[in-house]
Amino acid sequence: MKNTMTGSQALIESLLHEGVDTIFGYPGGQAIPIYDSLYDYKDRLNHILVRHEQGATHAAQGYARVSGKVGVTVVTSGPGVANTITGIADAMMDSTPIVVIAGQVPASLLGTDAFQEIDVIGVTQPISKWAYQVRDAEEIAWAVARAFYIASTGRPGPVVLDITKNAQTAIIDYQPHIVNHIRSYIPVPEMEPEMVAEAALLINEAKKPLALVGQGVILGNAEKELLDFLRKADIPAASTILGLSALPSDEPLNVGLLGMHGNVAPNLKTNECDVLIAIGMRFDDRVTGDLNKYAKQAKIIHLDVDPSEINKNVRVDVPVLGDAKATLAEISKLLKDNQHTEWRETFKSSCEKEIQAVINQEIHPENGPLKMGEVVHKVSEATGNKAVLVTDVGQNQMMGVRYFKFRQTRSVVTSGGLGTMGFGLPAAIGAKFGAPDRTVCLFVGDGGLQMTIQEFGTIMQSNIDIKIILLNNDFLGMVRQWKELFWQERYSETVMKNPDFIKIAAAYNIPGRSVETREALNEAIREMLETKGPYLLEAKVIRKGMVYPMVPAGAGITDILLGNE
Repeated sequence: MKNTMTGSQALIESLLHEGVDTIFGYPGGQAIPIYDSLYDYKDRLNHILVRHEQGATHAAQGYARVSGKVGVTVVTSGPGVANTITGIADAMMDSTPIVVIAGQVPASLLGTDAFQEIDVIGVTQPISKWAYQVRDAEEIAWAVARAFYIASTGRPGPVVLDITKNAQTAIIDYQPHIVNHIRSYIPVPEMEPEMVAEAALLINEAKKPLALVGQGVILGNAEKELLDFLRKADIPAASTILGLSALPSDEPLNVGLLGMHGNVAPNLKTNECDVLIAIGMRFDDRVTGDLNKYAKQAKIIHLDVDPSEINKNVRVDVPVLGDAKATLAEISKLLKDNQHTEWRETFKSSCEKEIQAVINQEIHPENGPLKMGEVVHKVSEATGNKAVLVTDVGQNQMMGVRYFKFRQTRSVVTSGGLGTMGFGLPAAIGAKFGAPDRTVCLFVGDGGLQMTIQEFGTIMQSNIDIKIILLNNDFLGMVRQWKELFWQERYSETVMKNPDFIKIAAAYNIPGRSVETREALNEAIREMLETKGPYLLEAKVIRKGMVYPMVPAGAGITDILLGNE
């Protein structure tokens, strides 16, 4: 029996076949057939109407990051799909699996500069894993299956499907398609036993090993294998921002955050260890600082699923290609039960120095204005350290990842590689749909919030239960910090004249409260967490607060500022 339907219906059926339950989108002229078909699937697909297409992509990212599934965005042609470019680039940088589906003008009009036509493939190909234009409805099931396979396998990333209007409206006989192999596409390279053996030998002989944990551990669902590996060989481990929740914050082997605003001990010990084991991370410049001064004394082992990352930034001694879940397990089989007590003890003095010089002043201030770190710390504690942390970009981001704590994986949603202001609010919306049973806490600055503040409308329409903590200092805080430290305090265009955010939220039926004193903070946090549905807590924090420690751009990873030195 034939299953006859339109191309747009075949698209919806193909999405359901891939297990899609939620779509973030915005309709428009060249996507009307898709949205007309969606009308008949309301009981099977949850469509979230965003207020801007950029918000749709960031929401899909948030959904993907906490759920482990592929996030889906549907938009129209021209300006609709052009507005997704930032989100696609962000997903590519942070290895986030999303599929962006765009309507396109009819195939007969392609190349004529038709109304709302742009070259979607030409624009998105450099910032996606795969971009494909569907001109024939018969290709839709195949293209969707291929898109989800590419987006979700190996090193995940964004895929773009550009579907012409004639393909959406044509009548076809639909059959679901399955793709589990693509010629010349090797998502997971074959593991080399000799490299595994070399890595294990180096680790067994190491006196001062240090592991660097990246998001690849989380993407590969290798959290258990990581912990088994670390505990067997007694290896201290530090994390990149995106790798943070791969280990519980209170795990004794977890020595903190790497990079520009990371913890002092792991940054210093990177240049003291004898074996450095990088797991699912890409040696980003914010982690390494000046490469000429980075870990020159160490033998370096790099575990990664993406061959292009090997020797891209840092020359390594032993590359171990493959999925982290498999490579960690194989290396662990060859490891000795070891103890590195003396080496791990050396981290404590640097840790204590940071606590005294920075952390206590930030999270336990005795007087003066509210500080960002204390707000983050108190919210984390109030959630039992069980919430999903979502951040925007800037000082709020650095304070969020420094002072929020984690008990389970997939608990950090932030824009890492691209550093996209405006990411936070829509990403938090997506995160809530990806993890509906978890508390989602967004930390955002006054600058970033106003880049996507229209998504308050999405929250109102879908009654999305996210807790928004606005760290308001009336500045573009991170730019201001750099200008203060390195540009003679020439605060060019960094002061923000802000509206009454609580009134704006109220107009969208989002309750909220503004606090300026720590005496009021605890009660406000309690009220926020006890409120069913969305809530905006505005904390008016110190205007010229600083994020320390800090490794200045271009400096070596051990050239750490602990204050105004």
